[in-house]
Amino acid sequence: MFLLKRAFLLDSELAGCSCNGAKRRLSIGLHKTSNLTQLEWAQEGLVLSTPSNEACKYFDSALTQFVGLYDDETSGGLKVTLENMRAADPDFVMGHVMSLGLDMCYNGRSRHSDSRLKLDLENLENLVRIQEQVLTPREKSYVEAIRLLGDGYWEEGTRVLDDILVEYPTDMLALKIACGGHFFQGHLQHIRDNVGRVLPQWKPTTPLYNYLFGMYAFGLEETNFYSKAEDFARKGLELNPKDGWATHALAHVFEMQGRTTEGIDFLSSTVKNWELSNLLASHNFWHWALYHIEQGELEAAVDIFDTQIESRLRSGGFLEIVDCTSLLYRLELEGAKVKDRWREVFEINRPHVVDHTVAFYDVHVFMSCLGVNDDDAINLMSSCDEFIRENKGSYCNVHADVRSKIIEALQAYHDGCYNKVVSLLYPIRYKIVQIGGSNAQRDLFNLLLIHAALKSSDRNHHSLARSLLYERKSLKESSPLTDRLMARALSLHHV
Repeated sequence: MFLLKRAFLLDSELAGCSCNGAKRRLSIGLHKTSNLTQLEWAQEGLVLSTPSNEACKYFDSALTQFVGLYDDETSGGLKVTLENMRAADPDFVMGHVMSLGLDMCYNGRSRHSDSRLKLDLENLENLVRIQEQVLTPREKSYVEAIRLLGDGYWEEGTRVLDDILVEYPTDMLALKIACGGHFFQGHLQHIRDNVGRVLPQWKPTTPLYNYLFGMYAFGLEETNFYSKAEDFARKGLELNPKDGWATHALAHVFEMQGRTTEGIDFLSSTVKNWELSNLLASHNFWHWALYHIEQGELEAAVDIFDTQIESRLRSGGFLEIVDCTSLLYRLELEGAKVKDRWREVFEINRPHVVDHTVAFYDVHVFMSCLGVNDDDAINLMSSCDEFIRENKGSYCNVHADVRSKIIEALQAYHDGCYNKVVSLLYPIRYKIVQIGGSNAQRDLFNLLLIHAALKSSDRNHHSLARSLLYERKSLKESSPLTDRLMARALSLHHV
């Protein structure tokens, strides 16, 4: 009876579907949600199998907030919106898909260490069995992708999402989860090309159209198309001056090209007055702090940490945790005294010591363990080894081949064994991309290698440091940080 009721209500809702397409929400780029109904979703070519119009409206609102990475206060924020969606229809398969996809790709939940997530995935599979005859092939593909991601088969899961986009190029949820999955696998070209393939197939009236420009700009920047990335980012900002993705992409362009003064001016005129509800604000402030570190203005970078980034730490999002951790680590590499700031960062990280969902997260959690000299640092290393032995999936190889060596190198640097750091990091420097993250974020490990080579007792490592700095200079000519490190390297050459 349950199955027949869902099928009957779905068919009756769609019977009057117009071929003209839903025009109720114009993608003018403002942070607003129009709460598309079940009929309007169908008119967009994206059927949602639920008898509840309310669930569809909440799904729309949640997706808009997810894509924009902000909390809509009128809806109670993303978390409340997701809760309302599940309450409207507890059996809404695509609602469960969205929640789980967001949790795994952006919040770091893991079936390995999160018993609740394991139950959530089992519940989703049960719902699919009950609704087998109602769900569309697209929805079933989503469930398969989520199952693969949950089991650690990230490459296979993102491939299923890529296939959905071939058939449904305007499916923003598939695009966002796919890009998130590729981001944490270091698939930079995939991030760029996923958006590049679908963008020509969208219309300005297609819901969430404006966000594509910032997303595409980020993929272009990550694959070194800086001029084109800047054009698309600025187009996104024309459509929506508070588009976090477009702002983020342009901040990356400035960072990677060494345009630090321009970057500071740009961010001071945009993100300074952003609400705390904008979840990308912290990351853009992180870029702002990097500009100051580049210029040797460490006190200014510490001030940004204290006044902007740390205040957003307790949101629980991994993006904020990574920003806090990596910024403190960079400041310490440059000689700043930040020891008293590590404790709070570590306490936020502590529950994630044994997650091991994403290698990128693992190495940042480990940095915070070292920051407070906590025994959990050792436990993390041993639990990672256990995870590698007992689990399967494409991502386990990254943990074994790359993540473990980075963590060992971080421990060696902490212990003053700089020769060992070089021997661990230099052979894998072109593999580090596999742990995920952006070019700017992973640059921390390039800097760690250079600092270790400069401090090493092996004079050959001093020559390596100079070579790496010449390489760095060739890629980013305007870099005061590189110049400062080069001066140290040349002074060693004359000793």
